[in-house]
Amino acid sequence: MKKLGFDEARRQVLHDKQKKLKQEVDSLQNKVETMQARYPNLQFTYQDPENNFNRKKVHGVLAKLIKIKDVSTATALEVVAGGKLYNVIIDTEQTGKKLLKDGQLQRRVTFSPLNKIAGQRLTPEMINTAENLVGKKNVHTSLSLVDYDKELERAIVHAFGSSFVCDDDSSAKKVTYDPKIMKKSVSLKGDMFDPAGTLTGGSRSQGSSLLLNLSQLIEAEECLAQKKHELNQVELEINELQKTTKQYETLKQRCELQVQEAQHLEVRMAQSSHGVQLDEIRTLQTTIDEQEEVSKTAKDTSKKAKDKVKDLEYKIKNAKSLREEELKEAESQLQQTKKKADKSSKDKKSKQQDVDSLRMEIDELNKDLASCSDQMQSVHEAMAGFDTQINQLKEAQALTKVAVKEAQNELAKLKEQLKACSKEINAKESEQHKLANEKNEIELRLQDLDHQVTKHKKETKEAANTVENMLKNYEWIVDERQYFGQSNTAYDFKANDPKEAGRRIQKLRDTKDKLSKNVNMRAMNMLGKAEEQYNDLMKKKKIVLNDKAKIAAVIAELDEKKNEALKTASTKVNKDFGSIFCMLLPGTQAKLAPPEGQSVLEGLEVKVAFGDVWKESLSELSGGQRSLVALSLILAMLLFKPAPIYILDEVDAALDLSHTQNIGQMLKSHFKHSQFIVVSLKDGMFNNANVLFKTKFVDGVSTVKRYVQNNNKTGSVSSVQKDKAAKQNNHKRLRLD
Repeated sequence: MKKLGFDEARRQVLHDKQKKLKQEVDSLQNKVETMQARYPNLQFTYQDPENNFNRKKVHGVLAKLIKIKDVSTATALEVVAGGKLYNVIIDTEQTGKKLLKDGQLQRRVTFSPLNKIAGQRLTPEMINTAENLVGKKNVHTSLSLVDYDKELERAIVHAFGSSFVCDDDSSAKKVTYDPKIMKKSVSLKGDMFDPAGTLTGGSRSQGSSLLLNLSQLIEAEECLAQKKHELNQVELEINELQKTTKQYETLKQRCELQVQEAQHLEVRMAQSSHGVQLDEIRTLQTTIDEQEEVSKTAKDTSKKAKDKVKDLEYKIKNAKSLREEELKEAESQLQQTKKKADKSSKDKKSKQQDVDSLRMEIDELNKDLASCSDQMQSVHEAMAGFDTQINQLKEAQALTKVAVKEAQNELAKLKEQLKACSKEINAKESEQHKLANEKNEIELRLQDLDHQVTKHKKETKEAANTVENMLKNYEWIVDERQYFGQSNTAYDFKANDPKEAGRRIQKLRDTKDKLSKNVNMRAMNMLGKAEEQYNDLMKKKKIVLNDKAKIAAVIAELDEKKNEALKTASTKVNKDFGSIFCMLLPGTQAKLAPPEGQSVLEGLEVKVAFGDVWKESLSELSGGQRSLVALSLILAMLLFKPAPIYILDEVDAALDLSHTQNIGQMLKSHFKHSQFIVVSLKDGMFNNANVLFKTKFVDGVSTVKRYVQNNNKTGSVSSVQKDKAAKQNNHKRLRLD
């Protein structure tokens, strides 16, 4: 368990910390969400317009990218920036185009690309002039009152770079209308002075400033992010501890089981005969140890006594010499005292007292010698007794050692028997636990059944009372009672269980009572309005999607019809183009064909052949041939949907006479249901006309005469002939529109 390194106290501390952090995160989350709900325009959400889109290109709303240095200037700065606070800062205009096109934006947004926007800064001369006018403490540049990232400097300068913030209205007025400055100024109250002559002020909304609330919101978001980070760290640590928790708990259970088994074994051992013998062995061992200690103390006392005996024997042997020495010393002292007795009687008395004391000591020493000799004899006797006791104890110790070995052998045998018995006991105890658990479960079931029976009796009584009351209070029950319990009716109790409905109602009431303490009940009205708006928007969305699907289907249908019309038109125009060109230029072929690898819907090319040889390009043709190709193509397209009348103005000017005659014949044969008014100067065209209008100068005046050339009504081709002389004399043409 120690190797696992599991600390149960640490786990409890982490769980408490996790619970506390979750509460803090929830409260901060609610605070942030409520503050964000006040200003929905500050929330910019979008979808990635392309795969692997770098979201760092979108910096966010300008109001969230600045920090106010002084809270008192929040209102003034909000007035200075105005609607620019809600601009979204991006890196380039290309990012803005992508977001507008594929970003699925939920509202109208103004983007400020950093590579395009440019703001004006206040010059140092203007700043010095303003400070000299009203004092350095009373005026500040708007740009100096905010902190921002240097990467966003162009956007910040664009919003705050060209205005002053003053402490009061008079200072703002002086700064604004000074001839050397002439820049906007805003007072701390939010009144703006414009050099153009306009003033903006008055009472503002009662709510606090946007930037002030936004700074609080940013602080709350930062605190929320920090708490979430701490919570993640704690949860990671808890998860790491959780890995070893199971092993620790299993080992702990095993340890507790083993401790219980050991306690049971100790109790059983103590109650058995071998346990009693072990206790006796332990008591004998303790007595042996005590006797050994007593023997050690006796040896020490015997050594001390021997030393004292030696000292006393020395004093007894040398008692005479010691007495003589002491007497000599005493006599010398007496002589000295006698000499000094003459000097003072006091010294004599003291010396006499010393002599008396010495004599007393000598007497006491004699007495001590006698007592020491007696003590020596008693010590010798005690030593002999101790030796006999030591020998007896040694013999008893040898006997106890043999008994201990025998007891240990018997103990080992008993342990083996105890193991076998403990296994059997454990098996019996497990069976006993199972039977006890089954017994408890059966008792619990019986109790539950008893409770259910009593409960059902109460419910039946209450139901009978309620039925009687309901029959008295509600007369309609008697009339509708015949339909109770019938299927496919409002009283189908199998489909709708009344008890379950009552439980759900009670449960919902309980949850409502609990939630009413924490949830704002007024929010339901707001929720209803929001749901109505949401449902309305979803209906509109469905209508728009249905219209979109219908429009897409119509577009697809129109595309199919267009493609079919193009194909039919191309085949008909191709056919008419070939026949017209063959008639205008005999011996040739012409067609409209798509380029290689492409279809008719992608484009057509003009192909011309002389005989069986197809030309690679129209540059190989002459100018007249190219004009015939162009005329054939135009007439073929006109023939696809003929008009009632056409006007051609000198289409044969660059053609030979034979080609002009072919054009007349072609018009007559192909356009049988149309009228042509043709202006021409060549006879080949006149021959195919039904009516001619000729212009001449007669006496300086242009006259027009009509000649009916042919009465055939199959084709009506008209031609206006111009006289060559009239053309040379610059006479005017006659055109019929």
